[in-house]
Amino acid sequence: MQKNNYMADLKYDLPAGLVVFLIALPLCLGIALASGAPLFSGLIAGIVGGIVIGSLSGSHTSVSGPAAGLTAVVLVSIQQLGAFETFLLAVVMAGLLQLILGFVKAGMIANYFPSNVIKGMLTGIGIIIILKQIPHALGYDKDAEGDFAFFEQSGSNTLLSIWDTLTQFIHPGATVVALISIGIMLVWEKPAIKSKVGFLPGALVAVVVSVLLNQLLVSMGEPWAIQQEHLVNIPVASDFAAFIGQFNMPDFGQLTNPKVYSIALTICIVASIETLLCLEAVDKIDPFLRTSDPNRELKAQGVGNIVSGLLGGLPVTSVIVRSSANVNANARSKASAIFHGFFLLICAALIPGILNMIPLAALAAVLILTGYKLAKISIFKNMWDNGKYQWWPFIITVAAVVFTDLLTGVGIGLVASAFAILRGNMRNAYFFHKEEYHQGDLIQIKLSQEVSFLNKAAIKMTLEDLPENSRVLIDASDSAYIDFDVLEDIREFARDKAAKKNIQVSLKGFRDRYKFWEADFVHSEPDSHTK
Repeated sequence: MQKNNYMADLKYDLPAGLVVFLIALPLCLGIALASGAPLFSGLIAGIVGGIVIGSLSGSHTSVSGPAAGLTAVVLVSIQQLGAFETFLLAVVMAGLLQLILGFVKAGMIANYFPSNVIKGMLTGIGIIIILKQIPHALGYDKDAEGDFAFFEQSGSNTLLSIWDTLTQFIHPGATVVALISIGIMLVWEKPAIKSKVGFLPGALVAVVVSVLLNQLLVSMGEPWAIQQEHLVNIPVASDFAAFIGQFNMPDFGQLTNPKVYSIALTICIVASIETLLCLEAVDKIDPFLRTSDPNRELKAQGVGNIVSGLLGGLPVTSVIVRSSANVNANARSKASAIFHGFFLLICAALIPGILNMIPLAALAAVLILTGYKLAKISIFKNMWDNGKYQWWPFIITVAAVVFTDLLTGVGIGLVASAFAILRGNMRNAYFFHKEEYHQGDLIQIKLSQEVSFLNKAAIKMTLEDLPENSRVLIDASDSAYIDFDVLEDIREFARDKAAKKNIQVSLKGFRDRYKFWEADFVHSEPDSHTK
């Protein structure tokens, strides 16, 4: 198990926390606005997601906060309950339910999310981020930040909003700020620059430059100056008492209201599924190949939602936009998520006026580059190369996420993936056999004729439970079909994880098309008769 040296990682985690803070700030406010809740409730959720959940979570890279996938649920729930304080009680109840799910180990369902669906979800979100941020980058803010649904609350949709922006609402000052911000961040990625000032995040530099540029335009009275409606808009309290007054308590007098419990159950289910999806996705893009305990995450999310509800915050989940930005910012440990929560708290309390000088166009530029890294062309090419049973569920998930919403899109992708597996794996049942062994004996793991993604969890847990200093033979001689997800787990175990436990791995009978025969597999016996 990898040990974290938090002091050594500080030079990575502190700048990463700053970048995530810059991205989280408009999203917290935008999600609160889209949810019909007080703006400050979004900031509370972001603060709790960073400090509380970040401290309790076992994930090194996941970042929690208010989620776009819950905006419709929150909006309808507040209307049904009639008071925001009653809704806060439902958030607390949802957190208690999540705690129970964590203790009964319901997080195991995360092992059954196919990788083609997870990658499709990531890519779809990347495309959504780009499409949703184009209007903000050009100075059109009719749709609130944090609304990631294709059909917008205004009655328009994502594509129509882009068209309206391009034909009617381009703000020259905002456009220049966005382009300059993107340029700064791209230059900052150059090795020559990164080697000298890599400790300073390019996103932070872009935001500072955008603020200075806009303040210069304002002081000159230029028509290109960006006005307050296109800047960050944090509630500014007149004094400390007014600041504390922005926190709300749940109405515990509504404990006998049955609607509270039905809404709490809905929030619990949606938030838990979104968290587990995000956790699985961010583990896929973690450069250090670390895995997170989904049951521990559900417990952390449960505590987070209890605290958020008690303080007057929105429901909290693990969120992929902030988590992927955290990975891209080279975060090494969960300290970056905690830092981002403290930055939200300190800035909201002490310098909201300064934050309200930040152009949304600059933050849109940061998000656009984040979206691009999630939806690179190379990802589509790699999925195409993996074959039709990976490609079609992947591309269907991408399209469904873009044109519906996150959970609906993933649901459609799961159906597509199940259909693809059934088409490719209809004939034989799967069995998994491990020989009984004594210390020093060779452990033989023989795969059956047909191995589907439904067997992923059992194989993954078996590999992870193998004893240290052992010898293992994974035999696929009888296997006519091995699902891509299972191959990925075996490949990752043989290449990376086995060495950490001093396990000697031998592979036998894997077909050449599985591409297991690189130099890093010393003990391998390819089946040259089956291609």
